Amino acid sequence: MGSYDEADSGTIGVINDYEDSQPATPSMEEPKVVGAAAVQAPIISSYNDKIRPLLDVIDRLRLLMVMKEGIQLPTIVVVGDQSSGKSSVLESLAGVNLPRSQGICTRVPLIIRLQNHASPRPELYLEYNGKTVPVEEPQIATAINIATDEVAGPGKSISDIPLTLVVRKDGVPDLTMVDLPGITRVPVHGQPDNIYEQIRDIIMQYITPKESIILNVLSATVDFSTCESIRMSQQVDKNGERTLAVVTKVDRAPEGLVDKVTADDVNIGLGYVCVRNRIGDESYEEARKEEARLFETNAHLSRIDKSIVGVHVLAQNLVRIQANAIAKCLPEIVKNISAKLDANVSELEKMPKALTSIADATQAMMRIIQAAKESLKKLLWRGEFDEYPEDNTKHGTARFVEMLNRFSDELHNCEESNLSKDFLTEEIKGLEDARGIELPNFLPCEAFLRILRRKVERISYLPIKLSEKYWDYIDDVVMSVLTRHSEMYYHLKVSAKGAAHNLGQKLREQSINRVKEIVEMEKLTGYTCNPDYMMEWNKLMKQQDHFINQISGTNMWPLPCSVDLEGLGEIQIEHLRKHSDVSILQQAFDLKMRMVAYWKVFKVRLVDSMALHLRYHVHNLVHNDIDEIVKELMGPDGHGIKMMLVESPAIVAKREKLKNSIKVLKESKDSVAKIMDGIVAYDACLV
Repeated sequence: MGSYDEADSGTIGVINDYEDSQPATPSMEEPKVVGAAAVQAPIISSYNDKIRPLLDVIDRLRLLMVMKEGIQLPTIVVVGDQSSGKSSVLESLAGVNLPRSQGICTRVPLIIRLQNHASPRPELYLEYNGKTVPVEEPQIATAINIATDEVAGPGKSISDIPLTLVVRKDGVPDLTMVDLPGITRVPVHGQPDNIYEQIRDIIMQYITPKESIILNVLSATVDFSTCESIRMSQQVDKNGERTLAVVTKVDRAPEGLVDKVTADDVNIGLGYVCVRNRIGDESYEEARKEEARLFETNAHLSRIDKSIVGVHVLAQNLVRIQANAIAKCLPEIVKNISAKLDANVSELEKMPKALTSIADATQAMMRIIQAAKESLKKLLWRGEFDEYPEDNTKHGTARFVEMLNRFSDELHNCEESNLSKDFLTEEIKGLEDARGIELPNFLPCEAFLRILRRKVERISYLPIKLSEKYWDYIDDVVMSVLTRHSEMYYHLKVSAKGAAHNLGQKLREQSINRVKEIVEMEKLTGYTCNPDYMMEWNKLMKQQDHFINQISGTNMWPLPCSVDLEGLGEIQIEHLRKHSDVSILQQAFDLKMRMVAYWKVFKVRLVDSMALHLRYHVHNLVHNDIDEIVKELMGPDGHGIKMMLVESPAIVAKREKLKNSIKVLKESKDSVAKIMDGIVAYDACLV
């Protein structure tokens, strides 16, 4: 954001008439003594038919609390270290006595609205906690203290809830400023230990928005670079483009002050103004006379350029900077108000209207269930993700493929698929257990089935785990979709989620029971018509003679420890040499090759079966079973429908909040529009 001392082309011109009405500022080369008559004049003739309406509309927006709607307003924020003379500067500008005390005298943000008013009787009042309290000028400090105690509590604690002081008085500058608590690092008795952090947070809240103008009050008695207020303002305004410094207590440390304000070691982009505040029981007129005399006669202070000394110069600069800031920000404020208003109106229109009859409630429920049903078809069946383009977790068909691939990998990599471990041990034991009166070289079917049953039993947890995991996922998606579609009807949302959970549990149980049936069928008998089985078995059996020869070790020395079989890899065979019966080894090899060939077919078939089974159940869910939710919601006595007629407190509160926000934004928009209609734009005339 550019400096508020300059305005970009295209902003609203408001300053020229005012600046043209001001006398030329005396230069260093042509000093001009401020006489008594000039000193007794109003502090600044700031009323202007273009400036005042702008300030009025910003004050109106602030009164409407439009900042709570996220609309930032140009604001002069007064900050300074404790005892820097901040309150005295504001007193000089406002011409009224503000609270004074040792330590923190400003415990809440104090919005000071100064309005130049021709009436001989000043008008002053405080606004806080939703009320307006008229105040007599001599009692203003007491009234502020009372209001502060009401807002922040008695004692020395602070609060971020603001008070507003309105001063309508002849001769004051047209300004609106926010006075913030003075910065202190060391808590005194009665203050919380984190007083510094509390004050820092309030200050940062006000000075961070780029629309804020920072009036940094610095004591001439300290090194500017060590001031905490400078450090804070530099955090949010590094180049000082929206920071103006006012130097107080110049009479206490006049030596070298001219060098401090001209060197500008702390980047004060909007410049410095040196002032002498009122001392003791001086009247404001007496204080201004003494200020003029001091800057004319003091050997050190008289060297300072007259364009940057005096409360009247400070007031003039603040009016100019504030008006430029408003002119610069107003188009963006108008834009933001309109955008926020449109967004809130749109959001309110999207909210459901309160249901007043059973027929309305039934229609709304059916509409919601049908919309949810269509969303589930897209996500879980058709693979259309336009409703959740960025949320991959809701892309049901893609997530199902991932789960199925993971299941397949686990099945192929499990212990039962390790074909080389303890090669033929299980087969030999199975053949011995099945031995009976039978024809020679007859391979008993029971031996094959026993091995098959054990292997299937050992992997039976995998398809059940897949089914459970998939139904957990389905439950999450269904709940999420139902919640989104029924968000505006709290009781329906709760009931629908309960009904959906009951349906999900029922379908999960059915699915898992079906998976168990599939596993039991595979254990019951070994069968396949897949030609790959015979092709694989024949290919493997061609290696039988070679395998047996490697075990017997005929004409071999040393005897081999392993043999490499195609499709199986390296096989350890030393443990098989204890079996002297070659026929049992041949039968075991045959049985093993049958199991290897069949297990390959079995794994593919199980993955296919699980895929078809789960897809079938999801199809039934999104096309048919989801309607059971409606039946449960309806209930035998229609209680579920009746509950829809009762809106949730959250929805009622949200609707009221939107209505209030729309009301504020409409009033804000109308207030700005009235002012904008009366302003003449100048593209290149702003200072």
